[in-house]
Amino acid sequence: MTPPDEYASVRYLVDDVPAAIDFYTSHLGFTLHTNPAPAFADVIRGPLRLLLSGPASSGARATPTDVTGPGGNRIHLVVSDLDAEITRLRAAGVAFRSDVVSGPGGRQILLADPAGNLIELFQPTAHR
Repeated sequence: MTPPDEYASVRYLVDDVPAAIDFYTSHLGFTLHTNPAPAFADVIRGPLRLLLSGPASSGARATPTDVTGPGGNRIHLVVSDLDAEITRLRAAGVAFRSDVVSGPGGRQILLADPAGNLIELFQPTAHR
């Protein structure tokens, strides 16, 4: 297990903490770390600690009123087989926010959590 001071933490504002927990743990391989109240939870995947802050959490309350929705930032999850992940997630009813995009570094696709926060699934190009 990664020591707490070695996690890279990202906070996502969500409007339904239980739905966010279910999404990340059911579909994207995260495990629930803590869930002290319905206002907040954190999930972990490797060294990434994703803070899921509901409307009553201190993280959400500290957000300025002119920043009310999810932004264009996203977490970036590396996968070994993008096509297999897309098939698996579509079968589970997950909708994608983009088509597959290919570039010199690899292929990617965007999806969103129940609150609209973006997640990028990325398969790097195999180097020969």
